[in-house]
Formats: sequence, structure tokens, C-alpha cells
Amino acid sequence: MTDSIRWGILSTANIGINKVIPAIQKASNGVVTAIASRNKERAAEVASQLNIEKSYGSYEELLADDDIDAIYIPLPNQMHAEWAIKCAEAGKATLCEKPLASTADEAQTMVDAFKSRGILFAEAFMYRFHPQNQRAQYMVQDGAIGTPQIMSATFTFALSDPDNIRLSKELAGGALMDVGCYCINSMRFITGEEPSKVAAFANFGAETDVDEQITGILEFPSGIRGHFDASLRTFRTHSYEVRGTEGRILLPGSYVPDHSANTMIHHWRGDSYDVIEVEAVDQYQLMVEDFADALLNSRPPRFDPQDAVNNMRVIDRLLAFARANS
Repeated sequence: MTDSIRWGILSTANIGINKVIPAIQKASNGVVTAIASRNKERAAEVASQLNIEKSYGSYEELLADDDIDAIYIPLPNQMHAEWAIKCAEAGKATLCEKPLASTADEAQTMVDAFKSRGILFAEAFMYRFHPQNQRAQYMVQDGAIGTPQIMSATFTFALSDPDNIRLSKELAGGALMDVGCYCINSMRFITGEEPSKVAAFANFGAETDVDEQITGILEFPSGIRGHFDASLRTFRTHSYEVRGTEGRILLPGSYVPDHSANTMIHHWRGDSYDVIEVEAVDQYQLMVEDFADALLNSRPPRFDPQDAVNNMRVIDRLLAFARANS
């Protein structure tokens, strides 16, 4: 490695093809060298489509490639732990899609596998790299809304494909795992705290037995309360807001903004109101560049992977509460 790292992509999942691979190809410090699928023809097809040098018909072949410095995993949730640990055993730095695992215990095992070997590992929660979210965090901490009191978050969209993996219990699907994890993470990101109490209520699909819609409440040690809703059956929206004793900030389109358009932070304080415009960026590109920089400069990732375990702990607690009260 000199000033660029060579990436291998573990599967031909849509998130990789449509978002992460193009981001790496635009990045200043990375190149996609290889992609693997359990279907050799599919791997070759995607490699040709995206101008990737190598393709493999098995994940094992990719991990054995000495020309690969880092792996990106966009596999279904249930497969994250198995293949991340195999990446660690192969000595490959790894960026794994969110949510990190199926459970917090699985996530901790993954983190420990990399930590014990001194290998770089991070969760691919791209929204945190967007300057609008960093600005919002700073504003709250700097007193822009007084003392924060309430945070709310939402992320919903309506699935039309009954065979979508998000509806598979066996693959650790469900609204909370797929999009609610953003709501939970942003509350923890903005407050800088772990919730002391949680509660949730969900609609579990009669055929899927996953939470197709879920609403929840989190209480933090400082007294801040957060409420959220996530759904795989509701018209699309994604936003969060924080209200305090003296004001309010709102981020519409907070989690997956259009990277070709500027984003807006709406800020109320007392009787004043203004809109803070944040320059358009590709948050996926910022994420992969940060990971590559960490690998090139032997530094920790910007967000400690232990944070991913802590996020999973909250998800576990919310799902347990919702199951017990369904």
C-alpha cells in the first residue's frame, strides 16, 4: 500500500453495486480490485459492468487474494458475523454493513476477532460522515437549542416485493434492523449517551414474523427522551429533530440525502428561525475515504466498532420488549 488501498467486495448486493462501489471508485484513496459472488457468472457480470479487474465465484477465493487490502461486506444481516470473522482470520481489514450483526453477542464476537488480531474493523453507518449530522451534533452540544429535552426520529418506506430479504426472519430482517437502527444510532450520536430505559411496540407480520412496523421510546441518563418509528410498510420518509428548552433543530432527509443537492438544517431559537445550508457530499465516499485513510495511516476508525455493539444492545432490548408486548 502507498496512497491507495485495494478493495474486495464480498457479494453483489445492491447497496454495494449502487452506492458503495461507485463511492470507492470516486474516492481519492481506494480502488475496487475484485468482487465475489457464490454465482461465478453473476460476479463476472458485475465486474464487467463496473470495470472491476477480478471476479470470483466464491467468497473464500476473494479472502485468499493477496492483492486485496480491505473487504467490504454487504451481505444479509444473518451472514455478517460468519464472514466478518473469516475476514479477520484472513488478516483483511473490513468494513461491514449496518447493522453489524443479528445480535449484540454476535457483534461483540466480531469486534473481538479483529481487536485481538490488531486488524482494522468498522461498521458502514454512512450517515454519520455527512457534515449535516456532525453540524447538528455540534449545535446541540453548543447550546443552540438550550438544554435538549426531546428527540424524535423516523425512517419508513413501503416494500412491494414479498420476497425481499428485509422480510426474512431467518436473515435477521425487520424494520428495526433495516431502518430503525438509524433512528437509534442518531439518538445515541446526538446525545452521546446510552439509553437507560427502552420500550417498543411493533406489528409483526403474520407471514413474515418480523417487525414490519415499530415505534419506540428511549430514555437517557441526562433526562432526554427519544421516540422513533420505523416501517417497511409505510410511505417513505427519514428525518430527525431535537427540541430543547430554548429551541429546535430539524433535519429532513437526514439519513439518505441526495448527494447531488445541498441539505438543510432548520433551526428555531426563541422567536428566530433560520436555515443552515450544508454543501452536497457523497456520504458513502466520505465513509470509504475515512476507512482507507485509517488503514493507510495505522489509526483507529473515526467511529469505534464497539459503538456498533452498543447500538445492537439497544436493538436487542427494543425487540425483546416488543415481542413480549405483542
